[in-house]
Order: sequence, then C-alpha cells, then structure tokens
Amino acid sequence: MKKHFIKVVLSCAIIAGSFSSCKNSSSSSSKNVSRATGWKINAKEGGFQYNSDFKEQETPPGTVFIEGGTFTKGKVQDDIMHDWNNTPTQQHVQSFYMDETEVTNVMYLEYLDYLKAVYPPENPNYRNIYNGALPDTLVWRNRLGFNETMTNNYLRHPAYAEYPVVGVNWVQASQYAEWRTDRVNEAMLEREGYLAQDAKYQVLNGEIGGTFSTEAYLNNPESVYGGQIDSLQGKQKRDSINTFAKRSSGVIMPEYRLPTETEWEYAAQALIGSREYNNYRGRKKYPWEGDYTRNGQRVGRGDQLANFKQAKGDYGGIAGWSDDGADITAEVKSYKPNDFGLYDMAGNVSEWVADVYRPIVDDEISDFNYYRGNIFLKKAIGEDGKVKVLRDEIKYDTLPNGKIVAINLPGEIEMVPVTEEETYLRTNFDSSDNRGYRDGDPGSSRFFERFSDESDNRKMYDSPKHKVERDSTGKLIRQYDTSNYRTSLINDEVRVYKGGSWRDRAFWLDPAQRRYLPQYMATDDIGFRCAMSRVGSKSKSKNKTIRHKKAK
Repeated sequence: MKKHFIKVVLSCAIIAGSFSSCKNSSSSSSKNVSRATGWKINAKEGGFQYNSDFKEQETPPGTVFIEGGTFTKGKVQDDIMHDWNNTPTQQHVQSFYMDETEVTNVMYLEYLDYLKAVYPPENPNYRNIYNGALPDTLVWRNRLGFNETMTNNYLRHPAYAEYPVVGVNWVQASQYAEWRTDRVNEAMLEREGYLAQDAKYQVLNGEIGGTFSTEAYLNNPESVYGGQIDSLQGKQKRDSINTFAKRSSGVIMPEYRLPTETEWEYAAQALIGSREYNNYRGRKKYPWEGDYTRNGQRVGRGDQLANFKQAKGDYGGIAGWSDDGADITAEVKSYKPNDFGLYDMAGNVSEWVADVYRPIVDDEISDFNYYRGNIFLKKAIGEDGKVKVLRDEIKYDTLPNGKIVAINLPGEIEMVPVTEEETYLRTNFDSSDNRGYRDGDPGSSRFFERFSDESDNRKMYDSPKHKVERDSTGKLIRQYDTSNYRTSLINDEVRVYKGGSWRDRAFWLDPAQRRYLPQYMATDDIGFRCAMSRVGSKSKSKNKTIRHKKAK
C-alpha cells in the first residue's frame, strides 16, 4: 500500500512537473513565438513576418522630440488688437517631432536642386514642376525702400545659407514636406538594406528613370523607380520573404508635414521647463520665462532674446549697443532655444501651420490633437484592382495669383475623396472635406439642408472667388469676382501663421497670437518648419512604464 502510494505521488509529481515546464516555457517564450497561436514569427519557412526587434521610433533628421501633454491653448493676456480670435481652451497634444530650426535656404535649395535634376525644366512637360517650387524672391521689394540686394542674393548666396527661407507660400511648404518624406525614407531603406547602396544617386544622375515615392513603395513596390526597382534591391533581396519593407517592418517613417496650430503653440510655450501654476494655466507670455524680451540672467544680461522690431524704424537697436544682431532675418540658432530645444519660436520669421483659419473656436471643440483642415482621401484603384500609380501623368493647379504648381508628380499614388461608401453610418465623420465643420457658418447647422437656399448667399466665410486660368498658349486669363455680397476675406484656402517675425513688434511674439493669409501668398517674413507624428509610446523613456508596473 505504501509503495503504491509513493508511485502515485511520483507519477503525479512527474506529470505536474511536465505541465509546469510547458507552462513556464510558454510564458517565457521567445518574442518570435506568437502569444496568440504559438506559431513561429519570422520563420525561415514562411508565415507571419514582423519586426519583433523594434524598440522605438528614432528621431528623424533635423528634428527634436516634443513630449506631448496638456496646456491652455489660446490667449489669456490682454487682447489689445481686439481680434477675439483665440479663445482659451484646455488641450492635449500627442508626442511628436519638430524641426529644430526653421527650414533654411540651403535646405530648400537641396529640394530645388533635386527637382531640377530629376525633372529638368528644359523639358516642357516638367517646366512647371521646378518653376512652381521656386520661392518668390520679389517679396523683398518695396515701393519706397531699396531691398534689391536681398531680392538678388537672399535665397542663393552662401552668406544667407543658414537663414530661414522666405517667399514660400503654404502650398509650396506642404509640397516640400512631402518631398522630404520620400527622401528620408529612401535613405532609411538604403541604410537597412532594402535598397542598394547609393541607389538614390542613380536617379539624380539620370542613370535610372522614375523616382521613389513612400506611399507607392508601400502599396505597389514594383512601380517605384519607373518599374525598375529590381535592379536597385539591396542585401535584403537574398531573403525572398523580406524583399520589400512594409509598415510592419518598422523602417518606414511617418510623413513630414506642417505642424498643426495646436502643436506649434504647445511646442513654442515649452511648459516642460516650468511647473509653475500660472504657466500651466496658460499665462506664459513668451517661449522663455518672464514677461520681458531681454535676458535677465547674469550672463548676457540685457541682450534681446529674439529678433523682432523694437520700435518704429528700429529693427535691431543702436549699432554696438542694445543690438539684437540682425536687421532682417537672422541666422538660425542665433538666440537661445526654448526648453524643448527649439530655436526661433518667437521672432526671426513667422511660420506657416497646417490649419485653415477661422476666427471662432467652437464650444464643442475637440480637446485632443485639435486641427481644422481635414480632407479625408483614399487611394484610387485602377482597373487591375491595384492602387493607381501616376506613371507619366502630372497634375497641375493654377493658383489665384497665376503661379502653376504640381499637385501630383510621376510615380505617386493618385488620391481621391472618400465616398458615401466609407462614410455611411459613421459617427466620427460623414464627408471627405471637413474644413468648414462647425465653424459658425449656417451651413454647419445639423439640418441646414432643410431650409437652405443656394441662391441666397448667406455664408459667413464667402471671400471673393477670383478665377484664374491659362489657355493653350500659356496666356493668363483672370476673371475677377465683382459680387456685392462678399462680406469676408476668409475661405477654406486661408491658412494660419504663428509667431512674430523680424517685421513685428513684441506683441506678436506671444505663441497664442494667430494671423491668417491666403495659402497661395508669400511674404518676406513668413517661413516654416516641419513636424512628424510620433508612433508608439508617449515618452522616449520607457522607465515610466516600468515604474508603474513595479508599483502594481
């Protein structure tokens, strides 16, 4: 009886041990074994492929990390202009990356040089690609001022290489960001072995036709480089499973873009450097601490902290004393950065942001990543069932000022508005174009279609609609809107710009201040910088998450 009992106990122990071993093996399984199915991930035999070694998004070239958080967006100081267009609201911003400085002349010249090499303006089909991207250097001219030196030299002379580019309109700035996305991802794929070494230079040198588009690569990689990508494959081609990178590979970066107004204002305030109650409630007047524009610290006491117009006829102070070091724009990084490490978030040049301008803030405004300007698009599908890649097609648009810009370049995917099929029974959006959603216009009313009268021009934002076209000979045809019923200069093509410039008084240095300009216009005091969304964790340091887990 005793022996039998011992055998039973031993048998149970062996079985329990085996079960425990299996359980432990499962719980401590490799990251390359699925916790859902137990199947292998990234197996040589095939199956599910995923970048299980991905740590976190790396900082994109030229940018700094902006950890998201909450802040009071809008004006809480005195509104001496009586615009009342920046009602304070509590907002939360997701983490993102932003350019350390404004885009400089030399950075933009790299873009122009690329367009000129890949799409030679001598070719009639390509002429307007390069010409449409050129900054307007005539913005420096003044009827009663001698500024021809800047007109002729500011963009291209090496003395101004690290000065912020100006004369760029909102449309051009957005297109620069798209181009930059493709060039950075092209370099990333080359670095990771998905493209051959120096493949990007073969396009520049004309050794291969076509170019690289991030979205085309992700959706139809065989179409990239004019269908010649096989000859440009890198070492990854040896592994037939990983011939092309995917989003799941973790190699492709999100797109560069213009920052939203909310992101820009949050980054400019840089509350991360201060935990004072007044600053948290939105009472920080400038991107730096304090209520004055001069340095109050022992080192550099009395120096101006930004490049701005100090008084009428005073753009920099008396030479050799109280001088801010600039009369027009200044070289980037001439002044101290804010607590996020961003330079010139006040002064130097004002900056385009992504948002469409509206003078009101809705009471039911989104308090998470607020942005006005969404136009939801989808990829066009061709007759073969694949996404439609524009081979030799180039789509142009004539702006109201007569400038022709390329909307789609060869090799890019054609995008079209979403239809009722995508919006049917949705609660979060019901149309493709949402620029005018809940903007105070009668058309924003829920049942407006029941009582609207199209012949009755009862629109709040009804700026003049001038029509500009070019005929077959290239002659410009202008048709001016002579309606007597226009009551506003605001429409869906008017964009916000932020921050004071070298032409502005100190009032405009407040990050909450906002102004607007048609997206096709450019000036000598508006530049831009790019942003990129962060994917994954809110903080670059995952120690916070680990601490929370240990606390539990």
